[in-house]
Amino acid sequence: MKTIPGLLYSNDHEWIKVEDGKAYIGITDYAQHALGEIVYVELPEVDSEFKAGDVFGVTESVKAASDSYLPVSGKVLEVNEELSDSPQLINEDPYGSWMVLIELSDETELEQLMNEGQYQEFCGKEE
Repeated sequence: MKTIPGLLYSNDHEWIKVEDGKAYIGITDYAQHALGEIVYVELPEVDSEFKAGDVFGVTESVKAASDSYLPVSGKVLEVNEELSDSPQLINEDPYGSWMVLIELSDETELEQLMNEGQYQEFCGKEE
């Protein structure tokens, strides 16, 4: 399982990269590996607003469909359109294939997320 230093991670296996009050969000290497070959990604509309824990999209693989949960509250500024045509990019590079870019509503919510080491330990307990 690959992780990236400096990212934050959720219990639902989403990663978050924060830059200047905005955050890129995608699913982790652990999640894409568990799903298997990803064949479809459903993403929200730009300007949609979500609270932490809300479902923002669906990732479908040959094995199953899985909801994607927003780890923090925010407004969708951009979606990764490349994933509509090439959902397998998540399998190839889960940390380079972000799903949504949001404007953070409450940066204190970031404190509830795990750092790289905590996430690795969390995943170790799940296996």
